[in-house]
Amino acid sequence: MPEPRVAGRLVLVAGATSTSGRAAARALASAGARVVAVGRDAARLGELARAVPGIRTEVCDLGDEDAVLELAMRVHHADGPVDGVLHLVGGWRGGGGLAAQTDADFRFLERSLTALRHVSRAFDADLRASDAARSAIVSSPAVARPLAGGANYAAVKAAGEAWARAVAQGFAKAARDADEPLRAASVVFRVASLTGREGELAWAYTGLWDRDAADVNDSVIELGEP
Repeated sequence: MPEPRVAGRLVLVAGATSTSGRAAARALASAGARVVAVGRDAARLGELARAVPGIRTEVCDLGDEDAVLELAMRVHHADGPVDGVLHLVGGWRGGGGLAAQTDADFRFLERSLTALRHVSRAFDADLRASDAARSAIVSSPAVARPLAGGANYAAVKAAGEAWARAVAQGFAKAARDADEPLRAASVVFRVASLTGREGELAWAYTGLWDRDAADVNDSVIELGEP
C-alpha cells in the first residue's frame, strides 16, 4: 500500500481538544503527518499529547490576533512552515425561535469566525508556498436550510464558508499569477452533527492530500450522506 501523501506534512489542528480535534490529531499522526495541536486549555492539551504520542501542542487563544501571530512565529521556529490547517473551533447556541436569537449567543458563536480569520491570515503565506497545502473548516447544512431557532448559528457558519471560499480564491489567483499548477486547496466540510462522525471527518481531511488540489479547492463536501 502506498504511503499516504499527508506523510511528513506539518498540519496545525485549531481547536484540538474537542472530540473531533482528538480524532483528527490521531488520524493525521497515524498517517505520518507532523501535528501541532492548538487549544486554550493546557491540561486538556497535555491529555491529548499523552493519548497521541509524537504530536506537539501549543496553548493559544485563537480569538486574540496578536496571540495567533506569536503562535505562527513559534511554529515556524520549532517546526517550519505549515502545509495544512484544520479549523475546529466552534460550538452551538440556539433555539427558541427568531426572537430568542440573542446578541450574547451571536457573540459566542462569532468567536469561531474570528479564530478562523486570525489563523488563516497568519498561515496564508505558508499554505501558498507549500507544494501541497490543504485548509478546511467544518460547517453545517444549516447554511443551506437555516431555521429561525438557529439563525445566529447559520449566519456565522455562512460567514465562515464565505471566508473559506475567499481563501480558495486566493490560492487559485496566486497559482494563476505565478503561472503554476494549483497546489493548495481550501475546503468546507458540512455535517449535521459531528457526534459519532469525528473519525469520518478526520479521515476525510487526511485524505484531501490524496486528491488533486484543483479537484477539491473551493468545494463543499457533505459528510454523513448516504
